[in-house]
Amino acid sequence: MPLSRASGITSMSDNSAKFIGDIPGHYDRGLGPNIFVDFADRLTDAACEGRATNVLELAAGTGIVSRKLRDRLDPAVPLLVSDLNAPMLEVARRKFTEGENVSFQVANAMDLQFDDATFDLMVCQFGVMFFPDKPASFREARRVLKPGGRYVFNAFSRMQENPYSQIAYEVPARFFPENPPGFYKVPFHYGDPEVVRADLRAGGWQDVRHETIRLRKKIVDAEAFARGLVFGNPLIDEIRARGNVDPETVAGAVLEALEARFGPTDMTMPLESTIFTCTVT
Repeated sequence: MPLSRASGITSMSDNSAKFIGDIPGHYDRGLGPNIFVDFADRLTDAACEGRATNVLELAAGTGIVSRKLRDRLDPAVPLLVSDLNAPMLEVARRKFTEGENVSFQVANAMDLQFDDATFDLMVCQFGVMFFPDKPASFREARRVLKPGGRYVFNAFSRMQENPYSQIAYEVPARFFPENPPGFYKVPFHYGDPEVVRADLRAGGWQDVRHETIRLRKKIVDAEAFARGLVFGNPLIDEIRARGNVDPETVAGAVLEALEARFGPTDMTMPLESTIFTCTVT
């Protein structure tokens, strides 16, 4: 399924970034162990290659990368964990104890409330795809970083390289053929590294490296994963808004499709994303 900016992706991303209500818990339990944890290890490795003295995480979600960063950084280095959605940050907050030198703040990546040249490391896992104005977000990232500071982030490759996402899009669409839910178009529309690099140039970045990461991931608890794919993001709001279909029925159909595609015993799926490392010059 080809996806482009012309397909309404940019206009959808405002609503698609609303991870509220009971979504954060399903996201953390169902999607975290299956999609995000392994990529978080690689992103943290890339982020911690150099020395940092003040660190900002954007679009931190439920703190999957945040926890890994805090474990890897020197305890004296302050870590500011931010997200647009306060409910996601509340889940992230519970992963830390008092005295760990971590703080939390609601922040909009297109309009950061921080002074120029405040941080020397910024990290973002799978957030940039949701930013409505990506060049603006990249300009803001560059503005708040010190000279020599680094912005390390990743973005999902296309749906074809992450086939669980095709299931998560196509199965709910069968229940609403005249008005299929569109959430999954958003996180997988930014999979061409050259498009990302063009937006980075428009945002003022010159020193950019990228590396595509390909994994084979054994699904951890297929039922929880299926529920996370339905209940752990704004897809559930789209299903509820359309009505006449029990979301549990949709989750059951997603589970059946996952088992048919990747199971029934091995349940191993391919995952792919690209890590970008950008340095302020």
